[in-house]
Amino acid sequence: MIRIKAQYYKAILPEHQGNPFIEALPPKKDYNYLMNAFTYYPKYEDEIRNSAPLIREEYTSRLKALRQPLPIYYDCFRAIESSIKHGYSAKNPLSPTTAQYLHYPVDEKPNIAPHTGFFEPKGDGLTLIGDSGVGKSSMLEQLLNYFPSVIEHTVYNNRKMEHTTQVVWIKVDCPNNSSVRDLCEEILSCLDLAMEIDSLPEKTIGKLVRQIEQRIKSSFLGILVIDEMQRLEFKRTGGENNLLNFLHNLMNKLGVPIFFCANPPFHKTLAATLKSARRAESAGYFIMQPLERNDPWWQAFIEELWVLQWTKIKTKLTDKLNDKLHSLSVGNLDLAHRIYKKAQSLVIGIPDETISEAVLEQAYALACGLSSKTNEIKNRRDNMLIPRSANKAVQTQKEQTQPLRAKIVADVDRPQHPEFEVKLRELQLAANLHERVVNPTLFQKAEFEDESMQYLRNTGVVLDDPLTLFN
Repeated sequence: MIRIKAQYYKAILPEHQGNPFIEALPPKKDYNYLMNAFTYYPKYEDEIRNSAPLIREEYTSRLKALRQPLPIYYDCFRAIESSIKHGYSAKNPLSPTTAQYLHYPVDEKPNIAPHTGFFEPKGDGLTLIGDSGVGKSSMLEQLLNYFPSVIEHTVYNNRKMEHTTQVVWIKVDCPNNSSVRDLCEEILSCLDLAMEIDSLPEKTIGKLVRQIEQRIKSSFLGILVIDEMQRLEFKRTGGENNLLNFLHNLMNKLGVPIFFCANPPFHKTLAATLKSARRAESAGYFIMQPLERNDPWWQAFIEELWVLQWTKIKTKLTDKLNDKLHSLSVGNLDLAHRIYKKAQSLVIGIPDETISEAVLEQAYALACGLSSKTNEIKNRRDNMLIPRSANKAVQTQKEQTQPLRAKIVADVDRPQHPEFEVKLRELQLAANLHERVVNPTLFQKAEFEDESMQYLRNTGVVLDDPLTLFN
């Protein structure tokens, strides 16, 4: 939670000027500045590739920290920024209107209006829909953290502000049971933490709702972000309607912008009523989808991801490897992270640390076993290339022996028997290989023999019981 002392910047719009809550927000920046702010490339030192396997495997955890922003970041940020300012435009802490708003319950408007007029709520709704793993949570984390969580005001233009606390944003998860009470308690907990107070939730739902309304007022909440809204499913109990009505009241009566974040099919839930759909998209409706292979943003992402490689042998990113990783991940950034991380873990510490298509296949089978069962993945991946027994072996990786980890299934370019690794590699790279082959036409000769297999047995190429020779 980022807590700062207020610094003020002159607002752009005349109607926003003189409002401490708006002028304490970060000043407006252009596209390039924001996209750079949302970008994060983990520090990479090439010399780490010469470290011990355990150290290099630990470094692969940095892959998860990579942030390569997409165009939707900018659009979504602008919608959040605009909604926060729009909501605060009706809550200037120096205005008599706001003083009256704080003093009276939302349903008990007095008969006499202040000279600045009655409070008119300006709460917007925003919605972000996208499959799990496409990067919704990572994006929201970056966008929200651009703003401070809490701003402490003391003096504005030589006017004392009585230590006013401004909570710019909080993020909560939708309860599984669509309970208004559970959501209220989560909101109350977040606001109490932000305001550094400790309170107990009221026992009855009516009193709890009023407690939440008062806390939202006193904290001057800028925007409420609710994640996992796909948990909201309409049933006969009616709890879902109660929850949506409660959220709509926050927008309509308190003027709090609400950002809904969910997996499909939450958009169908919202579309069930015109009121829900209208309110949820009044300030923006965004869909986040997996990236296509020919999308330049996929190429930008994969190039930055591939740089973070801690194997001794640095595998160059080829079109085939790019195609394979996209096919396995279906353009899902989270899956791509997991596959690439597991691929490095599989080869780090074995004689040949190159990353091949077969390594990516096995990494996918191990890292995305459950994800591969979902509809958006299983249509692309029909067969698992790794036997079930190997899953258990990798899960207990700390106890694995080196030879077991060296088995990369279906990789024809990689020796499958570690005991022959050195000799096989030496043969592959030998400049005089043709001179070392004693009988280069052996198999052609066997083709013309009546008993081809017996001919090969006689030459010692085929062994029915190789242990008799090697023992």
